[in-house]
Formats: sequence, structure tokens, C-alpha cells
Amino acid sequence: MIQCKDCEFFFRDESGQMMLKCDPFSTIKEPECLAKWQLVKTTQLAEIYQATLDYYRKLGPLQKKMFKIIEREVDDIEEADSWKLAGDDEEPPEDPPDNPW
Repeated sequence: MIQCKDCEFFFRDESGQMMLKCDPFSTIKEPECLAKWQLVKTTQLAEIYQATLDYYRKLGPLQKKMFKIIEREVDDIEEADSWKLAGDDEEPPEDPPDNPW
């Protein structure tokens, strides 16, 4: 079995992280290569998901503050418009008397 470090599709970047340039549909040399490729891609997906979760954790407090501000604004708008709705609670006036003219 060929080792990844001996393959032309394997390299390490500046940070030392290994990268596989192999294409699972055309350049896989051995069956084990596909399993290794899947493992590397699954690890990458897990890292990306973790980074997304970290970003959402940072945004959480900001979102809470934003929702509080928006709720206050909506409450202020409703309070300011309450005079428009004050007359709606009263009974409608009765029909006016017939015009004598």
C-alpha cells in the first residue's frame, strides 16, 4: 500500500496541515486512499461546523441586545399610536335624525 506522504497528491501547507489534492472520482490509487480522503473531508467539515458554532456564540449576546432594542422601539411606536385607537373602543354614534328640509 502506498503511503500518503509518498503520493504526488499529498502536501502540507505552511501551518503543517496535510492536504490531499486527490479526486475521489479519478485519481484514487488504492482503496485505502478513498477512506483516508473521506476521513480528511469529514474532519474538515467538523472544523468548519465548530467555527460556525463559535461565530454564533459570539453573535448570541449581540442578537439579544438587538431584539431588546427592537422590542422597545415597537412598544414606543404602539404607545405613540395608542391615541388613534382610543376612539375605537367607544360605541358608534346613532343614526342622525332625518333631515327636515
